[in-house]
Amino acid sequence: MGKLEAPFHVLEQFIPEGTFRKVAPFFKDYNIHLSITHDRVSILGNYRSPEKGYPAHRISVNGSLNPYSFLITLLHELAHMLAYIQYKRSISPHGPEWQYIFNQLLSKFMGRGIFPDNVEEALIKYQGKTTASTCSDPDLYKALKKHDKRKMHMRFVEDIPLLEHFETHDGRVFQKMEKLRTRFRCKEVSTGHLYLFPAISEVKLLG
Repeated sequence: MGKLEAPFHVLEQFIPEGTFRKVAPFFKDYNIHLSITHDRVSILGNYRSPEKGYPAHRISVNGSLNPYSFLITLLHELAHMLAYIQYKRSISPHGPEWQYIFNQLLSKFMGRGIFPDNVEEALIKYQGKTTASTCSDPDLYKALKKHDKRKMHMRFVEDIPLLEHFETHDGRVFQKMEKLRTRFRCKEVSTGHLYLFPAISEVKLLG
């Protein structure tokens, strides 16, 4: 899907049932410009603070995310907004101040039957070690991925057998060679160059 400049009420189509009333007040109380975007590989969402000539807080979220991933990503970006309002640029983007705000937002949605059990369990662990994104935490990332509408032949790199071939999102073909702690060394078939892939990189199994 292309970029959609969205009125906030369309969020109800993207987040778990019954959660819209919990996020709607943010869009009523703050000047937020919401964009729902195509599937970006490197980021799930983004926040941009107001600037000269553009007074709105800008939040974008990938529209292809499943409802639980979408909600968590939205809360992530709302936490950036609240941190900016309180601290401006005097703190690091994912420092303790942002972590505290994000955990406070998450806590309002946990223990209420909103998330599946496996996601809830992963979130509890994640709250104790909050990092820049859900992609940074393998357990939470994999818990959320189980609720995607998975495409046929898609696998995590860690689940690809050694010496088998796989294709990345940009059509490049690799052979899985060996494990190195939390990553895997893989050889690009066309060039012979070696690359390291995180275990939770999602790729297409060939053959």
